Amino acid sequence: MHGFKKALAAAAIAAFAASGAFAQDKGSFKIVTHSPLSGPQSPSGEAIKLGAQLALEDFAKLAPGFKLVLQPEDDQATPNVGVANANRIINDNDVIGVVGHYNSGVAIPSSEVYAKVSLAMVSPANTNPTVTERASTKAVANRVCGRDDVIGPAAAEFAVQSLGAKKVYVINDKTAYGQGVADAFEKAIKKMGVQVALSTGIDEKETDFSTILNRAAVEKPQVIFYGGIYTQGGLLIKQMRQKKVDAAWLAGDGVDSADLQKIAGAENMIKTYFVTAGVPLGKLPEAQNFAKTYKAKFNKDPEGYSAYAYDAMHAMIQAIADASKAKGGAKPSRADVAAAVRKVSFKGLTGDIAFTEAGDIKLAKYAVVQAKASADKNDVVSVLRIAAPTK
Repeated sequence: MHGFKKALAAAAIAAFAASGAFAQDKGSFKIVTHSPLSGPQSPSGEAIKLGAQLALEDFAKLAPGFKLVLQPEDDQATPNVGVANANRIINDNDVIGVVGHYNSGVAIPSSEVYAKVSLAMVSPANTNPTVTERASTKAVANRVCGRDDVIGPAAAEFAVQSLGAKKVYVINDKTAYGQGVADAFEKAIKKMGVQVALSTGIDEKETDFSTILNRAAVEKPQVIFYGGIYTQGGLLIKQMRQKKVDAAWLAGDGVDSADLQKIAGAENMIKTYFVTAGVPLGKLPEAQNFAKTYKAKFNKDPEGYSAYAYDAMHAMIQAIADASKAKGGAKPSRADVAAAVRKVSFKGLTGDIAFTEAGDIKLAKYAVVQAKASADKNDVVSVLRIAAPTK
């Protein structure tokens, strides 16, 4: 009888362990979201954090036995702040990955820091080609969105084919993102024989565009292309209409925010378009339940990159799970997870998530959007599916 009781007790313990009660001893990991949580770009940074938070809640079960903790970091949309944060982050051995950033100009130097310790970064928003093209960060930098060197030419084609552009202005905010997408647009549209009457950079904190717009009122370009963020882009639209500049306004994905209309004024959203390295949530059937859950939980609608942050976090958690499985269930290293990110493959909210050897999304969606009086009324003019460029 005594032996039987011992056997019974052993069986009970085995069953208890299999149920997961002992599995929680595998350890804990922190996954950092790194985006602007203060300052004028904080609505987009907050949207990235909240999208990632929902994914963590939904997919933590993929890595049973590990406690996964969200650690939000505020990079203030400032490169020096991002780098300072990154240097602190890498010294926390519990941090296993980063979902971020919002600004390419912050992501590029910050990822140099992550690379020192093989810490994977999956970006929901960084479209500058340099993000995934440096040898120094080749093993850690990834993105679930598209690239400026596709956005720029797509915008140029739309300007010529749909807006009848023969003369254009090209403006950028001198950031890595803004200048990158503007340069790609300018290069492409010049090849199409269009006159670039003005190509200029402005400080990203500039608020008065009178000099440029007074000239535009005389020269009458058909299109003014803006490479930058919605905070400044909205002011540019507002001042264009106040000065009776009749040109169409066209931009890259940095203006994809509900705050664009709030800054510009609903009445000024006339002939306003942007090309985004992604598709608005309203046009993503897979994201409709996500949008409802997001609104119910946070009492606000998701921003453009919320779903991309959700997919980026999903990729990170899947990589943790896969890396652990490859080690027989043991705790993976940062390098293990960074390598596993490149091998993930799943259907996400924004499309099929799988990465090239360089860390780009293999097949990205791009949309031409007409920005209306409010973001919920934005109209998708066309959707393109384009493979990542290869070098």
